Amino acid sequence: MGQMSGELAAAADIITGAAVARAVEPNAGEGKDLSDMCLNCGTALLGPHCHICGQKAKAHRTLSAFGHDILHSVLHFDGKIWRTLPMLFWRPGELTRRYVHGERAKFVSPLALFLFSVFLTFAAFNWMSHSNEAAVDLGAGTTKAEVATPEFAAEQRKLRDDIARLEKEVVAARAAGKPTQALEQELKSDRLGLTLMGTAANSFGNGINDADGYQFTDLEFPGAAYLNKAAETAKKNPQLLFYKMQSNAYKYSWALIPISVPFVWLLFFWRRRFKMFDHAVFVTYSLTFMMLLGLICGILISFGPTEPIGGLLLTFYPPIHMYRQLHQAYETSRFGAFWRMCLLSVFAMTALTLFAVLVVAIGVS
Repeated sequence: MGQMSGELAAAADIITGAAVARAVEPNAGEGKDLSDMCLNCGTALLGPHCHICGQKAKAHRTLSAFGHDILHSVLHFDGKIWRTLPMLFWRPGELTRRYVHGERAKFVSPLALFLFSVFLTFAAFNWMSHSNEAAVDLGAGTTKAEVATPEFAAEQRKLRDDIARLEKEVVAARAAGKPTQALEQELKSDRLGLTLMGTAANSFGNGINDADGYQFTDLEFPGAAYLNKAAETAKKNPQLLFYKMQSNAYKYSWALIPISVPFVWLLFFWRRRFKMFDHAVFVTYSLTFMMLLGLICGILISFGPTEPIGGLLLTFYPPIHMYRQLHQAYETSRFGAFWRMCLLSVFAMTALTLFAVLVVAIGVS
């Protein structure tokens, strides 16, 4: 039962992530059916959606259409996702260039796809971790491992109290006819936080002596205080630090975009026709692909027969993908794409290091 509830919780995280992604994804080009008057506000219709309240012209009342809505909200079932993903994996530069130049309704936007990939990656990561060790109930956030410190237990209690409070507030808001989107997003975040705490507890066992074998030296350079504090925190309470790092990586994953954009700009700063928006689209699609590739390879590696395939993909395809995206998106020569790919590989590691430092710094603050 614990594993099944974990799978359901992971699925819930994926669907919720899709809903959040959908919230920032425009509906352009999706309506097909027309009526004379809007059934919601009575406005005369000029197209497939009401220009006053935004409701679709046709309101369905069939179970099959309801199922379509669920699939549509998760995967843009009318075709966007099926146009976007193949291009993201094999023709990423063309996807980037076409989106930048205005073909927005045909594809899932980079930010929407990025948000969905973040939710999917973290939900799948926790599901795989708990399935492998068979020790955590994702739904309740409980573990077979003992909690290492009072601080860790207090953090768990606080999250459970917040979840209970938010559940009541959501019910009350719905009864009063008030919007619940912000409350539901906060509730989803706290539930995933409780899941991450379960992963941290399970990863370190009872945690009390897990870090005793590590030896740390006081570092002496600008900014080293955070690293010294992180080392001390890890030694005293590895579970709590691991949870905070996971939680911060999830909450601040968007920070990878502004961290990475300047590095891509450096590759083209003398070519004025490329704007920062172009680089932001490039980076967001690229990060999305890397997350999805990591997820696919992680699944392949977890099974013996497909482990070599996952390892080879994870090793060799990222630079090939960067080369293809640079060559196609910025219309460079093959040599120009190659040397930029080499630099971008170094820049990517630098950006990931800066992001890791950010996550650790926030975790120990």
